[in-house]
Amino acid sequence: MKQLFGGLLLAVGLLIMTGSGLCSVVVIVMGAPQVAKDPSVLLMPLVIGGVPFAVGFGLFKWGQWVLRRARG
Repeated sequence: MKQLFGGLLLAVGLLIMTGSGLCSVVVIVMGAPQVAKDPSVLLMPLVIGGVPFAVGFGLFKWGQWVLRRARG
């Protein structure tokens, strides 16, 4: 049961990190023309997209920890 829970945490963490990272990249690329006018435009997607990315990374690491504890 612990291995299933750990695997689910890994999968959900990866999905959240991938979705958040790809969305942040798209917003940065779409806002590239405005960077010359206002460089602070780059900080907005990093701050807004960074929170879900950090949550996904935390779930991923938690899943790794659960799997290591289940094995041995």
